[in-house]
Amino acid sequence: MDDHVKPREPAIIKVGDIDPRYHWDRALPAPGHSAVDFEERVDFRRLHAYRLGRTRQAMKDSALGALLCFDNNNIRYISSTTIGEWSRDKIARYCLLAGDGDPHVWDFGSAAAHHRLHAPWLPQSCCHAGMIGLRGTVPPSAGFMKSAAEEIKAMLVEAGLADQPVGLDIVEPPLLFELQKQGIEVRDGQQVMLDAREIKSMDEITLLNMAASMVDGTYHMLFEEMKPGVRESDLVAMANAMLYEMGSDDVEAINAVSGERCSPHPHNFTDRILRPGDQAFFDIIQAYMGYRTCYYRTFNIGRATDAQQDAYKQTREWIDASIDLIRPGVGTDQVAAVWPKAEEFGFADEMEAFALQFGHGLGVALHERPIISRLVSLDDPMEIKEGMVFALETYCPATDGMSAARIEEEVVVTADGCRVITLFPSQELPIANPY
Repeated sequence: MDDHVKPREPAIIKVGDIDPRYHWDRALPAPGHSAVDFEERVDFRRLHAYRLGRTRQAMKDSALGALLCFDNNNIRYISSTTIGEWSRDKIARYCLLAGDGDPHVWDFGSAAAHHRLHAPWLPQSCCHAGMIGLRGTVPPSAGFMKSAAEEIKAMLVEAGLADQPVGLDIVEPPLLFELQKQGIEVRDGQQVMLDAREIKSMDEITLLNMAASMVDGTYHMLFEEMKPGVRESDLVAMANAMLYEMGSDDVEAINAVSGERCSPHPHNFTDRILRPGDQAFFDIIQAYMGYRTCYYRTFNIGRATDAQQDAYKQTREWIDASIDLIRPGVGTDQVAAVWPKAEEFGFADEMEAFALQFGHGLGVALHERPIISRLVSLDDPMEIKEGMVFALETYCPATDGMSAARIEEEVVVTADGCRVITLFPSQELPIANPY
């Protein structure tokens, strides 16, 4: 595409606007993954315009002149480019959004040439090959960080923004020092990006709903496979295979926790073998088209004791109490207040119990706004808003000293309440392969 020919972009929905495509009187869509000519599904160019528009507006509201992003989630949100999960921890890619200009992306080697061929929503002159050091394995003395800072400064000068602050999300310290040597005032850009990302468009909600539907099916498969002799790691492998077969672009993590490992929650999986009567819980964290799930379910293998049933019922009561409160205008402190204090379920303080009674936004990242927890929300609450999507999760240890239950539901905040999009049955404790 000629660098001066721009594709037609849909109208941009700004920060604070409500997506006119919200139809809360209808079921939330979860269409097939392929495009068809006979019904509208996800419009990815409309999605790009929405995300770029919200980023530009959030940047203006913050008084920043530009955003410089190394966080892959922010790069994807702004530019609609990605090159795979392997780049997540390498700080190998970056993106500059200066004022109302187009996003510039510096990508890993030949990925830049690939974008020029296959990402026509970006002008070709905005797709650069870049490398600043791969987390220091190429030392700063090689000069790549210095030249990157000089190039960024030159772009800011050209855009007339050299005297305005630049928001930065994450960075290698030597690059920060080089930016400061160029006279660039660096401020926190991650908060600005979180402002932009907190309200989802209907396209984003559809993708989140589709991602959740993939986990619905995965849990049905796991329910059928849970039996004595199967290992936690076997179930993790089965879930990974099924999710990738269904189109997942990133299975970030799967917690599989069973038996005596349930209390306290270790947040991982092992090769432990399931045994009759075990309580077991799982968290499936994966993404479809970049949009993530965080989705816990608890099961028992074959049979359940009264203590295990009681822990499950209490976990369900706590999560239902929080779901009942979710609607626009409610504060996150009100939601956190219905959950037990750390000392009431066996922990020394709220820091040690953090993320056991928990809420967190979902989107292109696993943790977005709002964060809901007794640790942070009681003293620094946020307002729940229409169009937010987040997960609520609760945990209760059993009185047997080893079992525990964990439930998580993802919700979409509607005009007058919320919709739960995690649909694998969880009102009662599921018993896998009962006998």
